[in-house]
Amino acid sequence: MPGHTFSFRRTMLAVLLFGTAFGYLEAAVVSYLRVLHEPVRQRFHPGRAPEQLFPLLTPEQVRSVGPELTRIIAIELGREAATLVMLAALALAVAENSGQWAGAFALAFGTWDLAFYAGLKVILGWPASMGTWDILFLIPVPWAAPVLAPSLVAAAMMAAGIWHLRREAHEEPVRIGALSWTGIVLGAVILIVSFTLDSQNVLAGGMPHPFAWGTFSLGLATGVLGYASAVVRSRARRVSVPVSA
Repeated sequence: MPGHTFSFRRTMLAVLLFGTAFGYLEAAVVSYLRVLHEPVRQRFHPGRAPEQLFPLLTPEQVRSVGPELTRIIAIELGREAATLVMLAALALAVAENSGQWAGAFALAFGTWDLAFYAGLKVILGWPASMGTWDILFLIPVPWAAPVLAPSLVAAAMMAAGIWHLRREAHEEPVRIGALSWTGIVLGAVILIVSFTLDSQNVLAGGMPHPFAWGTFSLGLATGVLGYASAVVRSRARRVSVPVSA
């Protein structure tokens, strides 16, 4: 139906534009923060190249600098939370039901994440490669992984979001049942575990240990298969419904 097709295209355009612009904005903020924090980092790790994020400052080192740095880190935690709220709010603004909201949020999140890394590459020339380690989040503990890992998750979310919104626009929504939700949520939990397995070492000022690619792959596969099973069941359900004469 023309109305639904236009709605799909408009929603896609709005989400992609917002995600891309927001990703660049985040990259710009991070570029400022790196410049501001570099003197403190050099104080504890002299000679470390500016593009190297590790080792991180330990909580004791942060406190020794003074309350200003502690306050800045608290503000940064709030900024991370606000980022997720903004992405969720955008999805809410363009969606008319929970299915559209889920698709729009997945697409916005994936676009924002990939645009963030693209923005950092343009502004700072970082990361040097997809194997470069990054700090993904700080809530509630540091999430660390090579850039390739969150990029794969972002790409999967974008693909799922586009598919989900397209099915919604054609009035053939993907119905996510309890079993599929279990797979999606379990996959997300396993992914978070893979990102935070080394958090104690990183928080203590250590260099990252080898990334748990096995755990990560299990989480990504579980989440993708969880959603894919919902797609297959929804399609089978439509085929099985007899068409009235």
